[in-house]
Amino acid sequence: MRVVVGADVGGTKIDIRVEALDGTVRAMVRRPAGDWEAVPVEAAARRLVGDLRAAVPAGDEIAAVGIGAQGCDTQEHCAHLAEAVEAVGAVPAAVVNDAALLVPAAGLDHGIGLIAGTGSIGVGTDAAGNVLFAGGWGWVLGDEGSAPAIVRDATRAALAAHDTGLADDGLLAALLGHFGAADPPALARLVNDRPDPGLWGPGAPAVFRAADAGSALAAQVVDEAAEHLRTLVARLTGRGAVGGAVVAAGSVLVRQPRLARRLGALLALSHPGLTLRLLDVPPVIGGVALARRRLAGA
Repeated sequence: MRVVVGADVGGTKIDIRVEALDGTVRAMVRRPAGDWEAVPVEAAARRLVGDLRAAVPAGDEIAAVGIGAQGCDTQEHCAHLAEAVEAVGAVPAAVVNDAALLVPAAGLDHGIGLIAGTGSIGVGTDAAGNVLFAGGWGWVLGDEGSAPAIVRDATRAALAAHDTGLADDGLLAALLGHFGAADPPALARLVNDRPDPGLWGPGAPAVFRAADAGSALAAQVVDEAAEHLRTLVARLTGRGAVGGAVVAAGSVLVRQPRLARRLGALLALSHPGLTLRLLDVPPVIGGVALARRRLAGA
């Protein structure tokens, strides 16, 4: 049976969806991303083709693949990776940044994809079809609005308030509790000794709980994260991104209504022609849509 295969390659996991040409779902697989890197493209292509083939039921033939990959952050890089996948796998391939899966997953032809999870990035296209990127620089340089960046900013704010002599409004206690630190110096040592998004990111829910419990500091951190995400959208629209929707995904936006509400309010003020839409289907569905488009154009 001929099948199309979609893949959503993120920072922590790879989702793969296999569909027959008539739309029947043949397989859905999730595996750890492990040491995924989008460079060098030859090694990345071999990794992707191996993962995709392993997910396809025995006897099925891959007709085309559509891949959204974290770390594929320029149009040229995505094109080179698609060429490498086609060379290794001998199948038509489309490769985009993982945020670019969101718009086709939502059933739209145009719009802005916005991810805030392990990282943060915005992707859109202009009227000529050129792919536009904003953000995606990694959490040390930016990735504002991502889980690690929210925890980074919250920790900085809580420690600064402590140094100033202000009473804890709940944020510091939330961070100490999450990280199991005895006191502020221990918290500072712990996070500085392991500047790893895998350590920092899981602390984001503690920041949101503190905000919901009344911490003004935590609420400010969340509001600033929403403003950073709005800025990504503004950068894309300023460069000509088209569409009437911002399709959002990622663990922070999808699981934290406070952030989504604030971002929606900010967009309503600055971009009244855009609607924030939280993706309610797996982004990998966008990969399948891209595979079908690639097959149609092959």
